[in-house]
Amino acid sequence: MNSKRKKMLLMISCVVSLILVERHSRNQVEELRLSDWFNPRRRPEVITTTDWLAPVIWEGTFNRQVLEKYYRKQNLTTGLAVFAIGSIADQYLEQFLRSAIKHFMTGYRVVFYITVDNLNRVPDLEPGPLQTFKVFTIKEESWWHDFHVMRMSSLSEQITQHIQDEVDFLLSMAVSQIFQNDVGVETLGTSVAQLHAWWYFKDTKNFPYERRRKSAACIPFGQGDFYYDSAFVGGTPLEVLHLIEECLKGIAQDNKKGLDSTYESHLNKYFFLNKPTKLLSPEYNWDATFYPPPQVQYVKVAQLSKEKW
Repeated sequence: MNSKRKKMLLMISCVVSLILVERHSRNQVEELRLSDWFNPRRRPEVITTTDWLAPVIWEGTFNRQVLEKYYRKQNLTTGLAVFAIGSIADQYLEQFLRSAIKHFMTGYRVVFYITVDNLNRVPDLEPGPLQTFKVFTIKEESWWHDFHVMRMSSLSEQITQHIQDEVDFLLSMAVSQIFQNDVGVETLGTSVAQLHAWWYFKDTKNFPYERRRKSAACIPFGQGDFYYDSAFVGGTPLEVLHLIEECLKGIAQDNKKGLDSTYESHLNKYFFLNKPTKLLSPEYNWDATFYPPPQVQYVKVAQLSKEKW
C-alpha cells in the first residue's frame, strides 16, 4: 500500500472517530435525567412518586423551562387522537378541538387524529400554527355495543396503518374532555397513565377493579396500585398499540366466557402488570361536576361528563 493511500485511510479514520465522538458527546448532553426537571418534594401533600419510581405529574413538580429546552432539540411530533360519533360528536367535538388548538402542545408539531362517523360532524375550524387535522371515518356496521372498545379498535388500526410512522408520541383522549390550561411536554413518556380523579382520593380496597376470578381483567383483593381512567392514555405509538391489543384480547377472552367486562377494567389490569413510566395527576382530568379539593391546585383538563356511553 503506497504512502498516499495510507495517509488517506488515516484521515478517513480520524474523521469517522471525530464524528463518533461528537455523536456520543451530543447524546450525553441530550440525555435528560428525571432529577433535571422533576422535584417531588415541592408537593409533599400528594403522591408524587410511585413504588416503581415513576413520576406523578402535578403542577409545581416539574420544571417547564428545562423540559422545553430539551424537547425543542428533539424536533418531535405529537399525535392527539379523539373519537366522536353520533350525538356525542355533535355535543362535544367542537369545544374539544377549540380548547386543544389553544392549549395542547403549543409551539410543537401536532397531528390531530379525528375519527367520526360522518364528515359533516367535523366542525369548520382552522388548526393553529404547526398543527394538522387528519380525519378518519368509521362505518356504522363497524360499531360495537361498547363505545370504548369501538374507539380503541379504531385507534389500533390507525396506529398500524398511519400513526406509528408519523408521530413520536401519541395521546388518546375522550371527546368529552376540554382543555382549561396549557398541557405540554410534561405529559410525554414511553407509557403514560391517567389517575382517576375520583378514585385517587379513595382507599385502594374500594377500587372498582374487576374481581371475578374468571375474568382476564381480574385484580384480586389486596392487590393493585392506583385506579386509572381510560379517558386519557399516552406513550409512544407502539406502546399505546400494545396496550390496546392486550385490552382487546382480554375483552375477547371474557366474551367467550360470557363475561361482560369493561375496557377500563382491562386497562387497569394492563397497567397493573405493565407499570406506566409516567402518571398524570387528577389535574389532567378533573370531573367538572365537582369542586376541586385543595390538592388539585390547577385544573389542566376538565371532564365535562362521566356518562358511560
